[in-house]
Amino acid sequence: MSKRPWIVDDGLWALVEPLLPPWPERAPGPRPVSDRLCLQGILYVLHQEISWQLLPPELGFGSGQTCWRRLGRWHEAGVFDRLHRLLIAKLHAAGELDWSRACVDASHIRAKKGEPGPVRRRSTAGKRAVSTT
Repeated sequence: MSKRPWIVDDGLWALVEPLLPPWPERAPGPRPVSDRLCLQGILYVLHQEISWQLLPPELGFGSGQTCWRRLGRWHEAGVFDRLHRLLIAKLHAAGELDWSRACVDASHIRAKKGEPGPVRRRSTAGKRAVSTT
């Protein structure tokens, strides 16, 4: 049986869980789907390249809408940026990164050369002729 890449193992979960924002106090009622199951639902949707509405409920990850909302909440809290930095630092410390093949673009690093000022353009509108009277 092949490994299912959307399943979050204990090692990865130990890195992710402390980065997640705490849940606000809530009224009594059904508990929300666990964060770990929602993360697996998000990974399932991304790996299978399906829409959120097609997330099979029998997998136990919650609804696609639940996973989508949780993804937005975590994105706003900066969870994925912090996780990315943490994983890069761990890989670097283990000597598993080849920095000679790194690429930086303006979507991650601002290019602060300054924006050129507007160029004065000559008008192409007609001018009134000089009066001969």
